[in-house]
Amino acid sequence: MKFEEAMEKLKKITEQLEQGELPLEETLQKFEEGMKLIDFCEKKLDETEKKIKVLIKEGEELTLKDWKKEDSQEDSLILE
Repeated sequence: MKFEEAMEKLKKITEQLEQGELPLEETLQKFEEGMKLIDFCEKKLDETEKKIKVLIKEGEELTLKDWKKEDSQEDSLILE
């Protein structure tokens, strides 16, 4: 399953749950399915985060390094 597909399924489940018209058993089933989709999406995002590379401009030189959460906008990030 692709991330986008999982997010679309999660969106539909959320809409169904918000309507509040499902029987209890189906509500629990949808909730459990939604939690599994959330877990899947979080894992995909973590995997993707590890693969992201960022170009950092250091003076006139561009260097490639692993992206870290603590990197900020102040680091002159180039995301092209």
